[in-house]
Amino acid sequence: MTRVAPTALAVRRAPQRRTLLAAASLLAVSAAALSLLPRTAQAADGEIRIAHIHSKTGPLEAYGKQTALGFKMGLEYATGGTMMVAGKKLVVIEKDDQGKPDLGKNLLAAAYSDDKADLAVGPTSSGVALAMLPVAEEYKKILLVEPAVADSITGEKWNKYIFRTGRNSSQDAISNAVALDKAGVTIATLAQDYAFGRDGVKAFKEAVKTAKIVHEEYLPTTTTDFTAGAQRLIDALKDKPGRKVIWVIWAGGGGNPFKIADLDLKRYGIEIATGGNILPAMASYKQFPGMEGATYYYFGIPKNPVNEWLVANHYKQFKQPPDFFTAGGMTAAIAVVEALKKTQGDTTTNKLISTMEGMGFETPKGKMTFRKEDHQALQSMYHFKIKVDPAFAWGVPELVREIKPEEMNVPIRNKR
Repeated sequence: MTRVAPTALAVRRAPQRRTLLAAASLLAVSAAALSLLPRTAQAADGEIRIAHIHSKTGPLEAYGKQTALGFKMGLEYATGGTMMVAGKKLVVIEKDDQGKPDLGKNLLAAAYSDDKADLAVGPTSSGVALAMLPVAEEYKKILLVEPAVADSITGEKWNKYIFRTGRNSSQDAISNAVALDKAGVTIATLAQDYAFGRDGVKAFKEAVKTAKIVHEEYLPTTTTDFTAGAQRLIDALKDKPGRKVIWVIWAGGGGNPFKIADLDLKRYGIEIATGGNILPAMASYKQFPGMEGATYYYFGIPKNPVNEWLVANHYKQFKQPPDFFTAGGMTAAIAVVEALKKTQGDTTTNKLISTMEGMGFETPKGKMTFRKEDHQALQSMYHFKIKVDPAFAWGVPELVREIKPEEMNVPIRNKR
């Protein structure tokens, strides 16, 4: 029997091995392809995929985390704990925009294209939201904005794929004007130098009809030393007759604008006023008993079944009350689920748009309605006066009165 050298045998067997390997590879690829088919079908037929893009990190991290928590609680509430709508499973894909516009824009594109998100919710920052709006239009998919506030989101930069459950700058401004717009009042404003601050002041100026606004101070979002800005505010107000007010519109961590009170504003008869905020930020309000303003939400104010559920369950899980943006996240989730219930789980964009336009839904703040013209949720705001209560670590906003949607002539700014 002729012996074949190992090297010759290896050479002779190589084509066979290559054939077997090729066949195995083909089978593996075919198997992988087949295994993808059910998953793809399941994603289309058995799932509704929702991207939630928010600031898990960055300057608005506290806001983003509250919104994410509220969104999860809202889905639980609205689906009765099933996380299902019309027999389809709700899948939430979370992404961290870090408060960076370019990153938020790219994450939304990836969510729509790679993650096959049927719709998206977010973001936290107005600057990020403005960068994301064209992406929703490009992919022809809904972006439900919560909690970014700038008027331009549902105004000049708006497109038909944008809805917003969060309040806008005009709603903030009109409700705060209720507290401050009186004869004999002179106002200077202090705001952050980006879309949230500038849109907020612009809307406030439009809302104020009787009081006089004599100065606008814009400072970088990273400001920690407010001395120079405060001095300009003091100089603008100190010689004015009557009541003198600095209205502060500020968001996020970092510097504390209420430090301007350390410059002895009382010596000039100058007051500070502002809107609502998260509970840790409202610790600063304790030094301003009697301060008036208007807020989007405070857990002790609304009296309705949805808020009762939120407060009770938040206390049960976390031993503390829900905060400003927790309510907003819950509201966004309820809006999504209610829309999907009405479409019977149909996520076709045009179907969702026609369903959501004019849709009313119950929230921790009571009933909201998406206005057809710009998809802004019309909602109540709350005129408050700060009370100092030793039982609370923050200044307590006591309700003066609820300002209902029909009382606020919120401008339509999108020129639709």
